[in-house]
Amino acid sequence: MPVPQVAIVGRPNVGKSSLFNWLARRRLAIVDDFEGVTRDRMTTLIELEDEERFFELIDTGGMGVEDTDNLTADVQRQIEAAIAVADVILLVVDVQTGVMPLDEMVTERLRGIQRPVILVANKADQEHMDAMVDEFHRLGRGHVMCVSTTQNRNRDKLLELILERLPEIDEDESADPPQMKVTIVGRRNVGKSTFVNSLAEDERMIVSEIPGTTRDSVDVVFEMDGQSFIAIDTPGLRKRKSVRTDLEYYGTHRAQRSIRRADVVLMFFDATEKASKVDKQLVGYVMEHHKPCIFVINKWDLLKGELPTDRWVKYLRGQFPTLAYAPIAFITGQTGKNVKTLLNHAQMLFKQARSRVSTGVLNRIIREAVASHPPPLYQNRRPKIYYATQVSTEPPTIVLMCSEPKAFSKDYLRFLLNILRDHLSFGEVPIKMYLNKRSRNDEGSEALPKPGP
Repeated sequence: MPVPQVAIVGRPNVGKSSLFNWLARRRLAIVDDFEGVTRDRMTTLIELEDEERFFELIDTGGMGVEDTDNLTADVQRQIEAAIAVADVILLVVDVQTGVMPLDEMVTERLRGIQRPVILVANKADQEHMDAMVDEFHRLGRGHVMCVSTTQNRNRDKLLELILERLPEIDEDESADPPQMKVTIVGRRNVGKSTFVNSLAEDERMIVSEIPGTTRDSVDVVFEMDGQSFIAIDTPGLRKRKSVRTDLEYYGTHRAQRSIRRADVVLMFFDATEKASKVDKQLVGYVMEHHKPCIFVINKWDLLKGELPTDRWVKYLRGQFPTLAYAPIAFITGQTGKNVKTLLNHAQMLFKQARSRVSTGVLNRIIREAVASHPPPLYQNRRPKIYYATQVSTEPPTIVLMCSEPKAFSKDYLRFLLNILRDHLSFGEVPIKMYLNKRSRNDEGSEALPKPGP
């Protein structure tokens, strides 16, 4: 089960980033009175220590803000993506300004959301200000949770509300193997619909040499070796500046939604064409949502042996270095060549993403990695890792409890991730890794011991 996600949304200047930092107990997001400071989504892992639960907290930009650098559409896309994946939404308002038109606009945007929404009234610095929230009831979100990030009011109560609304843990997660959902993505005319027809052994999708024939995401159920699966065909995407019609616009959004739904993504390339900017945007979106991915080189028969597979492998590794762990498959969708092998590998990735490893095994691997290659000094001190634990699956999520999270460089974290890939059972899927500072309750704990002889 993935780590639940909690998104913070609201109009500009209601204190979303302050709330984010306050709940995280770390200054992560930039806080400024100037509206529009936050653009990208920012994510951190929150631990509810007494309950032994975790959730990812997502900070977002202000809804309705006009970005000074003409990035308004990009900011709004980031907000939409956060809302789409959230299990719980914190709708933040400002007690001191009262209900503003933009608050009503944000509330209207959340009207059709079928997930818990907690209305959080920030800047209630004194108890007597709690009486000022009555007007917020007209937003139709029920109980209003009054907090103050500056005066540290009601943090624990807000966390209790969030905990009550988080999805329940499925204790019997592996009782019935779930149906694997495979999403097929790629730019136009790379053979996605032909591939789906090959899986279904039926003309389920219209196939044409005219780019853009598929305009919606389509679910197709198929069977292989007695097991049923879902293949999700998606519209072929174009560069953003080339998206001229509503059909293309919504097609793009549906393709992105299908990636979010996927258990495994098959990223299609045409063997006769080089990777494009659209391909890089798609791969970026797949990475952003930590989805297992296989690079699929389709129409391999057209090359008739003119180009060795290792040339394509080297080319793709150079184009997408951050996905060096992703498998690469060469198929001919029209004839079905290598399609079964591809689906078998997708099943392997599906299982990897759902696998767990014991804390003891994790600590042994991290201990040996740190002993062989200690982290660089930070402010004349060597940062320490106290222990490691896996807190979730899909994707596998590892938490390292350490002395100082910011002391570990990106290069060192990449080194640790590569070590984990080399030694664990989920080496071909994305791994999330978080660094959490050791809590006060752990003050007596020691760093990971050195490996024995």
